[in-house]
Amino acid sequence: MIPTIDPKFPELAEFSSQDSPAWMRDIRLNEQGLVMAICQDSDTGENLMVAWMNLASLWLTVRKGEMVFWSRSRQEYWHKGGTSGNVLKVISFALDCDGDVLQFKVKALGDQAACHTGRRSCFYREYNPTTQAWRVLSEPLFDPKSVYGKG
Repeated sequence: MIPTIDPKFPELAEFSSQDSPAWMRDIRLNEQGLVMAICQDSDTGENLMVAWMNLASLWLTVRKGEMVFWSRSRQEYWHKGGTSGNVLKVISFALDCDGDVLQFKVKALGDQAACHTGRRSCFYREYNPTTQAWRVLSEPLFDPKSVYGKG
């Protein structure tokens, strides 16, 4: 069960005390109560990252105008850039035809890095069929160890 109360996000009390907005009813959540969120650069269309949201994190995102996700591994809400300063400001978002994927157009702030590895995009490796190996497309924009304490 995903909590709708979190001391880091006291505004969730407002969300949990009311019915979800009507527009949220078109979103099809998976069996864990989550929906995939793709974040793309609003100017270039570059895919920056993919994460998961529940309705409460989507509500927080709309309210803040910045991306807030649900971490499946840590089982907690996280404000993208809350630790690193690399916030993703929401420009607009859309729902796919099946209602089970959200696409966010965002503006990257801070170091312009959306990936926890310090890179601009989480999609920094490209498969090379000739070598049958991954080719690294970009270098980190910041040192993740100095920000997160781990690599």
